[in-house]
Amino acid sequence: MSSMEASSTLRWIMITAVAPVSWGATYWVTREYLPAESPLWGAAVRALPAGLLLLAVARRRPTGAWWWRAAVLDALNFGGFFVLVYVAAQLLPTSLAASVMALAPVTLAGLGWMLLGQRPTGAAVLGASLGIIGVVLVVGLSTTKVDPRGVAVSLSALLMSSLGAILTTRWRDDTPVVTSTAWQLTAGGAMLILAAVCVEGAPPAVAAPGVVAYTFVAVVATAAAFLCWFAGLRHLAPATVGTVGLLNPVTGIALGTLIAGETLTNAQAIGVALVLIGIAVGRGRVVAHRPQRGRAPRERARREATC
Repeated sequence: MSSMEASSTLRWIMITAVAPVSWGATYWVTREYLPAESPLWGAAVRALPAGLLLLAVARRRPTGAWWWRAAVLDALNFGGFFVLVYVAAQLLPTSLAASVMALAPVTLAGLGWMLLGQRPTGAAVLGASLGIIGVVLVVGLSTTKVDPRGVAVSLSALLMSSLGAILTTRWRDDTPVVTSTAWQLTAGGAMLILAAVCVEGAPPAVAAPGVVAYTFVAVVATAAAFLCWFAGLRHLAPATVGTVGLLNPVTGIALGTLIAGETLTNAQAIGVALVLIGIAVGRGRVVAHRPQRGRAPRERARREATC
């Protein structure tokens, strides 16, 4: 890898890292300022305003195949995924649920190999392995009785989000990232509101600090974060993106230690170091962005030809 390629790869890794770092910060913000009894409303209020904000910036409606693609990606990346995560959180200890989701580099690498033809390198496999071990050390393993339904739901959420990431990469075209992200978040937010009304009833009341917290998770941890995440999927190999995503629980632990006064154990410190080493070892080359020649460009060309 040339120095220019290495610099470009590092830049996209840093951009992609904005997503898991902000998601990790969301754990602390949610725990401190948002109502714990309404997770679906929390996800809906997080997704829909973010989608409408990006839609106002993009000012573009879906065309052609993107009408159904946006619906599919919405269900995989947001609506259905958030619901499954909610159910898993009710059935499993937090540490075990986080450990299952830490398998994302493995599922992303496997699906990327099958659906994109991007075979993971030895360095990517080693980096992902170190990162997964690190996350297990960070969150710990629960010794309580495990509900097999929770494991099944958590694995389903893992596969759903990984498939959504891979299809986001496979269906990339000349549609700007901000536009496709806006479509997905808006549709996902609408789906989550329906789920919240059915499961939780009326939305909870929040004080001023809660409004500020909702603004942070909507603008920073959702709109900006998913823009960076999807941009990373366009320029980095899936295995690399999955390993960078392991910064999520690491950030949660770091903020808990620095802000909330929680104690960092030796095992957690080693785990954080392993995650960072895994990202450094597993970083790959920048993936060339080759827009798909989808139906939408052809339809646009026909319209222009008939004008």
